[in-house]
Amino acid sequence: MPTNTAAYSIHLRVRLDNRPGTLGHLASAVGEAGGNITAIGGFDVRGAHLDEDVIVNCSSEDHIKRVIEAVGAVDGVKVLSAADRTFEMHAGGKIEVLARMPVADRDDLSMAYTPGVARVCTAIERQPDLVHQLTIKKNTVAIVTDGTAVLGLGDIGPAAALPVMEGKALLFKNFAGVDAFPICLNVNSADEIVDTVVRLAPVFGGINLEDIAAPQCFEIEDRLKELLDIPVFHDDQHGTAVVALAALENALRIVDKPMSELTVVIAGVGAAGVAISKILLNAGVAEIIGVDRKGAIWKGRDELNVAKVWFAENTNRDRREGELSDVLPGADVFVGVSGPGLITASDLRQMAKDPIVFAMANPDPEIRPEEADGLATVIATGRSDYPNQINNVLAFPGIFRGALDVGATKITEGMKLEAARAIAEVVGEDVRPDYIVPSVFDPRVGPLVAEYVAAAAVAEGVCRPPVA
Repeated sequence: MPTNTAAYSIHLRVRLDNRPGTLGHLASAVGEAGGNITAIGGFDVRGAHLDEDVIVNCSSEDHIKRVIEAVGAVDGVKVLSAADRTFEMHAGGKIEVLARMPVADRDDLSMAYTPGVARVCTAIERQPDLVHQLTIKKNTVAIVTDGTAVLGLGDIGPAAALPVMEGKALLFKNFAGVDAFPICLNVNSADEIVDTVVRLAPVFGGINLEDIAAPQCFEIEDRLKELLDIPVFHDDQHGTAVVALAALENALRIVDKPMSELTVVIAGVGAAGVAISKILLNAGVAEIIGVDRKGAIWKGRDELNVAKVWFAENTNRDRREGELSDVLPGADVFVGVSGPGLITASDLRQMAKDPIVFAMANPDPEIRPEEADGLATVIATGRSDYPNQINNVLAFPGIFRGALDVGATKITEGMKLEAARAIAEVVGEDVRPDYIVPSVFDPRVGPLVAEYVAAAAVAEGVCRPPVA
């Protein structure tokens, strides 16, 4: 049964007859239509009537319509207005630019703008690295997309991708104090993306690549890393990978297995699947077997793009072939970054003792937790309505916060490993099967990730020296 969620919530303004039982009939109608009332506002009594605000969670746009119709059909109830709360939240956009200081008099104007600003421009001309200290570059990240792989929606284009990029900027600010701005590009090639980002880079202290389809995303990230002296991070790859590693580190504490003896099967060898594989190998995982639409990937298999060639050369040493169900038996860990319903309870019974399942496809996982209950020792998903949500927001705000704070010129594999360690450590001794990653609202996460990432950047010598 579809799950009711705030993503499909409505704000109803209703007028009720001022007589006993009317509100109860309204609540019953919502419940019978499958809606879930989450809030009721204060009554505004108007003689024979009273006006009321009601918030209802639904499961789809069609469900919203059914709930509204059900409420409107109740005797003594009139629907005055019905607003989709998600669209209300997005009205006018979710972010804005604010001034950091007032311009209250002539002196302020003389320093913030002409003639005083010319002194700062001249100083940066003489010492270019001062731009990182004296402009928004110090704390600003560009969120760059071409709209070719947005959420589970696919190639919807740059304009339709803008609400997601705004949301990303909102998360950067709320969870780490990083100023981020959406850059949605109307382009048709990797060359155009790279060229545009290089031209825009003087404004920004970091580049967060977002929702760019594979395999193009790998090329774009690699080229930008070579061309720019600021951190470049493809969150769909590395944010997911960092949180998955943190979750795995804590899950292994529950099942008492070492990284060095694990066999991991990954369903989906796109951006996230490849990045997860790389970080798990760097963390010491013994063996990984990846499966795409054509089955297991092995060295020598045909029709492999550049990223999958790397994958084939570094995983599946025994060259196991077949479908997902053929390679899953005996595996310790299943990681899904693919699509819904790929594995069954029967598949879980063929895995090694105490199987770990990360079914991260959104909105519908590779196997629902209810189906895996009693079979998987630990299960995580990408959804917020189940325990153990593997959510990128645990990683990317703190990673950029730490990198910007110490003037890092890149984000290294060591910095990613430290980010994962920080996320895992927040859970600490409270770890249990339904708590292997912290809540995205845990205030300890961002600062600790930033601290560990910053320390790793300093230790690895990838920081810009301070300007004297």
